Amino acid sequence: MKGAPFAGVLRLSQFMIRQDRMRYMWWLVGITVMTLVVPPAFNELYPTEQDRNLLAETMKNPAMEAMVGPGDLANYTLGAMVSHQMLLMTAIAVAIMNILLMVRHTRAEEEEGQAELLRSLPIARHSQLTASILTLFGVNLLLALLIGVGLYSLSFDSMGLSGSVIYGASLGVVGLFFAGVTAVCSQLSESSRGAVGLSFTVMIGCYVLRSVTEWIPPFGWLTQVQPYSDNNWLPAVGLVITSLVWFALAIILQGKRDMGSGFLPSRSGRAHASILLRHPIGLAWRLQRTAFISWSVGMLVLGLSYGSVLGDLDSFFQDNDMLAAMIVADENSSLTTQFLPMLMAVLAFISTIPALLSIHKVVGEERKSRVDHLLGRAVSRRKLLVSYLVLALCTGFVMLSFSALGLWLAGTTSMEDPFTFFTVWQASIVHFPAVVVMIAMSTCLIGIAQKATGFIWLYLFYGFLTLYLGGLFQFPGWMEKLSPFGFVSKLPIEDMNWLHAGGLVAVAVVLLLFGIHRFTNRDIEG
Repeated sequence: MKGAPFAGVLRLSQFMIRQDRMRYMWWLVGITVMTLVVPPAFNELYPTEQDRNLLAETMKNPAMEAMVGPGDLANYTLGAMVSHQMLLMTAIAVAIMNILLMVRHTRAEEEEGQAELLRSLPIARHSQLTASILTLFGVNLLLALLIGVGLYSLSFDSMGLSGSVIYGASLGVVGLFFAGVTAVCSQLSESSRGAVGLSFTVMIGCYVLRSVTEWIPPFGWLTQVQPYSDNNWLPAVGLVITSLVWFALAIILQGKRDMGSGFLPSRSGRAHASILLRHPIGLAWRLQRTAFISWSVGMLVLGLSYGSVLGDLDSFFQDNDMLAAMIVADENSSLTTQFLPMLMAVLAFISTIPALLSIHKVVGEERKSRVDHLLGRAVSRRKLLVSYLVLALCTGFVMLSFSALGLWLAGTTSMEDPFTFFTVWQASIVHFPAVVVMIAMSTCLIGIAQKATGFIWLYLFYGFLTLYLGGLFQFPGWMEKLSPFGFVSKLPIEDMNWLHAGGLVAVAVVLLLFGIHRFTNRDIEG
């Protein structure tokens, strides 16, 4: 095999596609459908130029620009509206797809011993990584084609062929960028969990930095493409070149390390276990503390990023009488105050992610047959699951609090009349019952069918979609109420609805008890 450094790449690519074809299909269908349903809905809700211009006025504020990026608000056609509202958010979904798939095909298989088994076959050292890159290149190319052709086939006047093609291509190259980033992170970390954590840290960092400057790839470059208006191909070409650099670096790094190792090795443990490891919750904390700290810092930084625009929001509203006339619903609440619940809701959805990852950790340990060692000792199934559950609940609470702290700290320096910390913290922590319901639903899935736990992410995305696009799409109220976040009081512009909060807690308790009961009575995968 010395003369064939990439022998077996095509066969391995075929194997990966066959093994995960359903996973690819669900990702591609989900992202494509999410993209294609938006233009017809926008066209029905905002049919005239006047309607679109009024919406453009609501987008001309620092808070919205921090979340979705700049847009062609002077010429807010249907195509420009779709690009402005959806391109960045869809790109995040594409990034998550590539991160999870690349880790699955590289570090996860190496961690579970499958890569070593493949290396025993007549393939080269770099074949598996190269096959993963080639496979994801095909997945992103197919995604770009599906979205580009799909958008053009809708036959809207302002959504021509060139704009549709560059819209799909932009999402594809963002996917390639994060596939490359994750390939490098898989060489740096010793575990799949660490590779995912590093990759998500890079993704969140790029998103936060994009709100500061548009020159940070990939999201900053993505917002400069402007499909259906400028159709600027240069940033997309730059992302392709950057992706190739990431891929080349990953291949070089793989050639310099031993199988199972990483360039960021775990530090040596203690000679004797700490007293915390005498209880399952101590072990759960030890396994997740790095991710917990990383997410805490990330939520603090994200809160700081959102809070830094609050001062500009005040001055913007003062200078825009038209927007003030459209938004004011309560003379007792300032316009910035009325934006606070929306900002905290977005942060609450993001805070739910690490909480769900925490409870899902027990599923990963079970799949790797690691819980058998614990259950073979004086540890009950109930105690094991409750340990991870307690840690997940604490994670959700801490993430909400850190995001509130970051927003308040930045707001105190950017606003002339800043919010009190208690006001911001209340607006954030009011989402905690909804987060608990999401954790409880995951617990149920773990107890009933642990292979179906991935569906909770679709449900979380549904809740975000109805919140983020509910006002734009004018969704009926019952659609929002299908998510637990639809019952959250919008503090501080609304009074606290203790009935809704108590109902969410009651539902969560029932789901938790049912999930724990089912987990203690089902077979353990092994």
